[in-house]
Amino acid sequence: MLEPSFLFGQFVGGVSIAMFLFLIASGLALIFGVLRILNFAHGSFYMIGAYLAWQIVHVLDARTGSFWIAVLGAATAVALLGAVIERLLLRPLYGREELYQLLFTYALVLVLADVAKIVWGTQQLSVSRPPLLAGSSTVFGTVVPHYNIFIMAFGPLVALGLWLILHRTHIGRMIRAAALDREMLGALGADVGRLYTAMFALGSFLAGLAGALVTPIKTVNPGMDVEIIVEAFIVIVIGGLGSLWGTFVGALIYGQFLSFGILVFPRFSAFSVFALMAIILMVRPWGLFGKPLSR
Repeated sequence: MLEPSFLFGQFVGGVSIAMFLFLIASGLALIFGVLRILNFAHGSFYMIGAYLAWQIVHVLDARTGSFWIAVLGAATAVALLGAVIERLLLRPLYGREELYQLLFTYALVLVLADVAKIVWGTQQLSVSRPPLLAGSSTVFGTVVPHYNIFIMAFGPLVALGLWLILHRTHIGRMIRAAALDREMLGALGADVGRLYTAMFALGSFLAGLAGALVTPIKTVNPGMDVEIIVEAFIVIVIGGLGSLWGTFVGALIYGQFLSFGILVFPRFSAFSVFALMAIILMVRPWGLFGKPLSR
């Protein structure tokens, strides 16, 4: 019989995985919810954020607060990159078939992967945990690193912050209106183009933020973009395309299935998540919290 402390450790590990996935998947869900674009390059923004965080920490040479400066700087740089890409390259494709948008974002994955290899090489890179969160605590007999505790607390705060922006601010009302009827919003005089750029930049910021925050616990390498985008798509499919809280719940479900699946099916833990996704798609093709697309 498994010890309760061991089970709690698996649970904590699943929540840690879930919060990282939520940070990147929430940006993907926001972009789809407003722009109706499945951005395959979202994982590339995550990867670029991780590389930029490593670069900034390396330049600052482990000075006090360098990690947090690197996190904010990397996420902001990725947001600016996303804004430029949306404004100059993606916007001309809005009036065309969706296939063109998918092909463009996939091509962007290949381009950014090569750029990362040229700039940073193919070796694995890593960043030390910030001194403030370098230790660990024992909770219910399980040693939990302070950095993991921070991530588990930070994820819900981001979810709450996004919800407040979407439902308690004027810009949030405009975002929800654009998701429902962008043509009508434009006819009322709103600058839909600027709103699209802002939303794409926000989604890119969240991807870069997730990439920067993952560097202390995961090595940075050129293939990390493909791995994370698959997991992010699974999360939003489970939770529902375009649903913020659906993405949050989907990330928690994914994290727990992956964590406890290792105990039940050690060789097929990842398969259990895909099986769950397949079942949800058969029962509710639009996800647990999603709604059928009306257009």
